[in-house]
Amino acid sequence: MHILDTILNIVFPVNCISCGKKDSDLCTKCLLDSPPAERESASWIFPLFDYRHPPIKKSIWLLKYKGKKRLANIFAEVLYGKIIEELSELSIMNNFRDPILIPIPLSKKRYKKRGYNQAQLICEELIKIDKENNLRHGVDIKLEKNSNNFKLENNVLIKIKETEHQANIKERKDRLKNLIGSFSVKNPEIIKNRNIILIDDVITTGSTLTEAKKILKQNSAKKVIAFTVAH
Repeated sequence: MHILDTILNIVFPVNCISCGKKDSDLCTKCLLDSPPAERESASWIFPLFDYRHPPIKKSIWLLKYKGKKRLANIFAEVLYGKIIEELSELSIMNNFRDPILIPIPLSKKRYKKRGYNQAQLICEELIKIDKENNLRHGVDIKLEKNSNNFKLENNVLIKIKETEHQANIKERKDRLKNLIGSFSVKNPEIIKNRNIILIDDVITTGSTLTEAKKILKQNSAKKVIAFTVAH
């Protein structure tokens, strides 16, 4: 895979969309230098960056619609630090332990058209980073049952209804109405009395995450929080 990436980088050079540095669609420095999310969101939702910042907006667009899947790893690297930081407080203050990582799903039609779910890609990268972090700290994952900070479940929250793109709907009440009945839980026993971390790329009004949380709670999830790349 690394050899193929090298060949592709020679034929199709990759440069940071912000500073032009080689070998990265968005370098870590430019990402970390991006302005933080300042618009108000629910207390249980943790967005990282301001979506209005051009490099952030473009990089999310490239991941979402142009197949630049390597950006999932770049976003996950930064998200991981934020998640671990919040978990260290939540585990003590709110007994938020052994959470399940769940990506916001796409409808079957949209998944088929795109070929992947960007939120799922970010989740998969978060799991890889978590395992690598454990190994660096000398944790034997095979021996330590709860050595990982979280577990990924891709096939629990599903989207059962095709909906209008939320970005195309201006009024918040219409966004909420658009999403009613669009999510369902498969294998509810997996999330019963479990803490959940939802992952998505962007939050606008929070309608999608709110509806997803509602369905998870209706199926006996314990506590639900969410992290997004941008707001």
